[in-house]
Amino acid sequence: MRSSVQKHLLAAALLCCAAQARAQLRPAVVELFTSEGCSSCPPAEAYIGELAQRPNVLALAFHVDYWDDLGWRDRFGLPQSVLRQRTYAKALGLASVYTPQVVLDGRGDFVGSDVAGINKRLAENRRGVAVVVAVHDGEVVIDLGAQEGVRESDVVLIAYQRSAVSAIGRGENSGRTLQEFNIVRGIQTLGSWDGRSQQYRASIKSLPSDSTDVAVLVQPQGQGPIVGAAMRALR
Repeated sequence: MRSSVQKHLLAAALLCCAAQARAQLRPAVVELFTSEGCSSCPPAEAYIGELAQRPNVLALAFHVDYWDDLGWRDRFGLPQSVLRQRTYAKALGLASVYTPQVVLDGRGDFVGSDVAGINKRLAENRRGVAVVVAVHDGEVVIDLGAQEGVRESDVVLIAYQRSAVSAIGRGENSGRTLQEFNIVRGIQTLGSWDGRSQQYRASIKSLPSDSTDVAVLVQPQGQGPIVGAAMRALR
């Protein structure tokens, strides 16, 4: 009897180790929805700049275009960013979208200036599917490991510009010079992932020319809680 119990315990331990081997520590994913035409956004954008220096955080700034009619057209505004924010609002049960809004790990939202609240949530370690991103021969190559018990997920490639300086001529931030960080320039879904090891590729030529880096998000369809993330410089 004792030998049988020991065998079961050993088998369970091996299964546990195997599951952990298929996962890896992943960065926390901080998505800021912002606009150059929003007077309360610059402090949140500065905070994204601070977070971008942390190795365990993937911070991204999605510029929306629905404040452009306030007098200043945000040159980084993307309709895709608006769509992503509205999809989050639906997934998280929010009544509306706003700026500056931070969505953390696809699980919950914060006002972008809530540094204390966001920092508290960033303190924990996160594990996710193993994601390896490489750049060679003119392509971004993404390898996903295997992981059991996951929902079918989208593999999203995000191209971003590491930093920029913008002199604002009109609107709520008129006369200000804004420093902006990890500005999203393009979003594309490379395919779906069903928990099996799989590789995805994208041509660097398909990315906006001002992109300096890429991020990969693995996210259950409908923008559920993020289960994998990684980033890589293009040059």
